[in-house]
Amino acid sequence: MTTHDSYASLRVPNYRRLILAYGTSTVAREAQIVVVGWQVYEQTRNPLALGLIGLAEALPFIAIALYAGHVADRANRKVIALAGTFGLLLSAVALWVFTIFHVRQVWPIYLVIFLSGIGRSFTRPAVTALSAELIPRELYSNAVAWRSSTWQFAAVFGPAAGGLLYGFAGAAFAYGTVCVFMAASIVAMAAIRHTARPAVTEEMTVGESLRIGLRFVWKEPVVLSAMTLDLFAVLFGGAVALLPIFARMLGAGPEGLGILRAAPAIGSFFTGVYLAHRPPFRRAGMTLFVSVAAFGICIIAFALSRNFYLSMIILTLSGVADQVSVVIRGTLIQTITPDNLLGRVSAVNQIFIGSSNEIGAFESGVAARLLGTVPSVIFGGAMTLVVVAIVVLSSPRLRELRELQ
Repeated sequence: MTTHDSYASLRVPNYRRLILAYGTSTVAREAQIVVVGWQVYEQTRNPLALGLIGLAEALPFIAIALYAGHVADRANRKVIALAGTFGLLLSAVALWVFTIFHVRQVWPIYLVIFLSGIGRSFTRPAVTALSAELIPRELYSNAVAWRSSTWQFAAVFGPAAGGLLYGFAGAAFAYGTVCVFMAASIVAMAAIRHTARPAVTEEMTVGESLRIGLRFVWKEPVVLSAMTLDLFAVLFGGAVALLPIFARMLGAGPEGLGILRAAPAIGSFFTGVYLAHRPPFRRAGMTLFVSVAAFGICIIAFALSRNFYLSMIILTLSGVADQVSVVIRGTLIQTITPDNLLGRVSAVNQIFIGSSNEIGAFESGVAARLLGTVPSVIFGGAMTLVVVAIVVLSSPRLRELRELQ
């Protein structure tokens, strides 16, 4: 009988370096999100302005993601990840400069976020594909769990640090710290010693290359259903974008905003560590549906809460539910997808999931402006439950999915 090695992927030195690079860049980005959100809301007091932050990042993200996936399947993935992270570092430096020189308009911030979306578009599929390149295929589930847990740990530390640094030392110091963490990510990524697999050499146009990636997703109903489920859950459950408003409603400042922002990641982190220590789910499909439904219920409960500590607990539970779905979906994609398509399929997933966070933020801002903050979040949670019901009924293969190997 084979024993389950909970730390198998972390025993690979290059994968540890990738995890370090991924974690430090996530700390930087999550801290930056808190600082930018509080700055913009302080200057505008307009929920739509918070939504526009998400839209500014989503537009280039969607426009470039497929091409970025094509590049990740044809070029050195480590080089792409380094270049994208360097672009994110330049964006953080720009925000620091704006703060130092007391730029009061918000449009320069939107412009920088737009440009950072381009860097993130190239970085995400490259890191996902490089992760699969650094470890054996049988370790994918364990690697996804640890990579996701690393993200969640960084997403706990990042927002908390961003809020505390903003509250006690000011925005300029907070942005300076973001720059330091981005630079550390570049150093860790550069330390990876790995011979890249030969690039794809078949002659085809960029358009045909992208169509192959889209065609693969379309013909794999399990992958398509899982992506669709998460797309709409994140799209409608975007309460995080309105946290600056909820923080004020609950009587908290930027420090409290950082804690609320970190709460989902706290739940996700500990859940990810637990999942890394257990074998794969035996009923992965139904577990995915239950976890997304639980996420929607948490969003509704958060909207109704008027106590800071209760709100923090509810957001933590939402992170628990979200982490389960992340691990199942990530393992499913890496297990089913051939290595030479991972960049493109990761890019499709990036459009489905990654951009839906930002589009969800925009949707939340618009809905809050039209319906009010609390009703808009309740509506989003309810729509998440509706989406789960629709996908359960229309996706029998995902519903019957068992253990992922």
